[in-house]
Amino acid sequence: MTGREQVRGEQGSKVATARELHRGNTSALLALVATYFVLIAMPAPADLPEPGKRVLAVAVLAIGLWCTEALPAGVTALVLILALVLSGGVPGFAEALAGFSEPVAYFLVGVLTIGLAVSRSGLAERVARFFLRRSGGSARSLYTELLLAFPLLTLILPSAATRTGILVHVYEQALEMAEVPRRAPLARAVMMALNSINRLASTLLLTGGITPVVAASLIGGIYWSQWLLLMSVPYLALLAIGALTIYYVYRTGFEKCLPPLPEHRPTPLSAREWRTVAITLGASALWLTDALHHFHPAVPALLAWILLLTPRIGVLSWSEFERDIGWTNFLVLASSLSLAKALISSGASAWLAALVVAQVPSFRAAPVLVIATLLLASVPVRLLIPNITGFLATTIPIAMSIGTATQVNPMICGLAVMIAGDAVLYYPAQSASSLAVYERGYLSAPEIFRFGIWMTLIAFVVVLAVALPYWNAIGEPLRTG
Repeated sequence: MTGREQVRGEQGSKVATARELHRGNTSALLALVATYFVLIAMPAPADLPEPGKRVLAVAVLAIGLWCTEALPAGVTALVLILALVLSGGVPGFAEALAGFSEPVAYFLVGVLTIGLAVSRSGLAERVARFFLRRSGGSARSLYTELLLAFPLLTLILPSAATRTGILVHVYEQALEMAEVPRRAPLARAVMMALNSINRLASTLLLTGGITPVVAASLIGGIYWSQWLLLMSVPYLALLAIGALTIYYVYRTGFEKCLPPLPEHRPTPLSAREWRTVAITLGASALWLTDALHHFHPAVPALLAWILLLTPRIGVLSWSEFERDIGWTNFLVLASSLSLAKALISSGASAWLAALVVAQVPSFRAAPVLVIATLLLASVPVRLLIPNITGFLATTIPIAMSIGTATQVNPMICGLAVMIAGDAVLYYPAQSASSLAVYERGYLSAPEIFRFGIWMTLIAFVVVLAVALPYWNAIGEPLRTG
């Protein structure tokens, strides 16, 4: 075969693959739309309000579209908003757009701006060169350095979204310098770690983000040091097992020897880099001291966003920001927050949670079965409620009530469902940090969903085999009576 014939063959193969993907997307889209209309037409089950049934139909449509990528993620976000209104799931457009008024959506844009500044200022390349030189050409060492950075950076940058927004640019630069293709197993392993397990380091600390703050307030009576004691062993186990699972799934990528970097004499930090470091550390200081000033996490992010775009102070121009920020992330997160609010206000989330845990009290004589049932029940709730706050607000009170009724420690019931929900991501819209990775194009939505299944199983094992014995050993027994 001549070179020209080979090129033609490769081009034909790519065209055929594209056609197959298009046909698959079209089939998935038609199936999801048909399912949506069937659910809308069905009578509402007992105890489920009619608006709740309609919001659940919209949730199934949106989650299916996000998981299959039958439509671009941003288009799905717009479809979701329109479907909430046209289906009658919410009273009007104001309620459908409620997520766009949530601070967390603007927190995400601020965090992404910090990551963009780290990249544009040259800091990302500088840090990437440092990690590549330390790895000594070993893909395993590069991966290990990334994993060790998660808990260490949590002490400086408690927000997982901020860490991801910065590290995704650093490791993107490292992978480019090491000549690793975007869809190579090593690149996907690094990005999957940033996407799925980096978040878990934040939950180690009570001040680490929305998940621990909301969970602790719902459970009540947990202070900072107690939270660290309760969460340290289970979450370190989640991080370790999750990291090993990623290594196993993408194991062929770790056989690669990274090429040596060309000689490059280190230079002092530039003025742009110093300003980026100062603004980032200033925002981090405000996040770490939120117990003193009680600012919402979005406030430091917005301050950093403003400063980084201010002439002579920041390092980005407005045109750079508009071009490179990735507005899909904002649309997806804000629309998923609207969906979460609609699920709660329509009564759908409470109905779903009550339905899946209705049989738990029958396990009064077997407290471990109570916890196992709560873990299983959390899966469909987490799948249908994209926002972690909505998930926690729905499941923790019910889990604790069931614990009281069955004489199982209510705190353990609440913490168990929190871990089950926090450990998994089934699609990017469920996490701001996941969106920051997903938009880079290294991971597909089906790939993220498959790893979410792995993490579901890991969370079950960690809660039942690690957390329960550990909590009992430190004075939190499973049974209260």
